[in-house]
Amino acid sequence: MTYRDANIDIDPTSIDWPARQAQAWIPHDVVGGLPINPCERPGRPGRGDLWHWGEGKCADAIVTLDDPCGLRMLLMIERGDGHGWALPGGTLDPGETPADAAVRELTEETGLHLPEDAGWQLLPAPRYVPDPRASDHAWMVTWPARLHLGIQGTYPTVAGADDARQAAWIWADSYDTLAHDLAANFDDGSVFPAHQTLLRAILDTPAAR
Repeated sequence: MTYRDANIDIDPTSIDWPARQAQAWIPHDVVGGLPINPCERPGRPGRGDLWHWGEGKCADAIVTLDDPCGLRMLLMIERGDGHGWALPGGTLDPGETPADAAVRELTEETGLHLPEDAGWQLLPAPRYVPDPRASDHAWMVTWPARLHLGIQGTYPTVAGADDARQAAWIWADSYDTLAHDLAANFDDGSVFPAHQTLLRAILDTPAAR
């Protein structure tokens, strides 16, 4: 879920960019009163298709389990905007921590509530999101949180809600397995482009698991 930046309708050159830069998860420059995307140049000025200027902070929930046969399953949602299948997640509300946001977004989008004391672990550092909606002056950064539920005889019940069309447990022993399972079992079962790099790192790099 996303919310509109409070500064959406004002001149970006009037924003207190030094304060924003001091709180940024990934350092970025400001030139001529405009924030500069620190990781890519999409070639689109302004906010692109995002609702804010500069860095937008979000969190994603990486929830996995092992079935009795030893297969790893990952909880994913189909986005309501047609951009494919993604991790449950969204923009931080004012005052939220990444862990707070991950728990809230997971509950809102899948109906599965796993409180913070369930054993969530934040990834070591936030990550730039290669979001297809980003621009030269607006982008997203996520700080994902992970939770492994261990061996489960049955999958916890989930259902798409809020801005998720549906939610499902996807076979995810590797990224290729994940992509194949989505393509084979769901219409337009593609991975959200913004999450492909993150999911490859999590699923294909043992040290990242």
